[in-house]
Amino acid sequence: MATLDEVRRSAMSLPGVEEGELHPPSGAIAWRVRGKLVVWERPLRKADFEALGDAAPDGVILGARVPDEAVKFAWAKTEPDVFFTTPHFDGYATVLVKLDAIDADRLDELIELSWRTVAPKTLVAELDRGAGEEPG
Repeated sequence: MATLDEVRRSAMSLPGVEEGELHPPSGAIAWRVRGKLVVWERPLRKADFEALGDAAPDGVILGARVPDEAVKFAWAKTEPDVFFTTPHFDGYATVLVKLDAIDADRLDELIELSWRTVAPKTLVAELDRGAGEEPG
């Protein structure tokens, strides 16, 4: 079970990520790189509850960028206990995540993929150079 503190730790470990409020005065937290959303706290709205019905999850929901809608739909199909979507995100490469259902390693993978999806190539190269360096 992951927490927003773990999201913060993971997101802030990536180059250029800044934490802020999603849409003031919502109070929801968002992590961006160069102004582009990477991951964000995404409480369900009335329309989401109506669309999901009894399948609407409890707990903290995270929105995350993915490379394309095929990834979103594949994850929602193969890992429905963790990933889902709502009609609000039709046409968008964004997946919703049940934060209390994802483990820390999978969360880190998701956040890095989300970051790579929107980060400038120079920052991706910076991360890749750092990952390839030998401790000295």
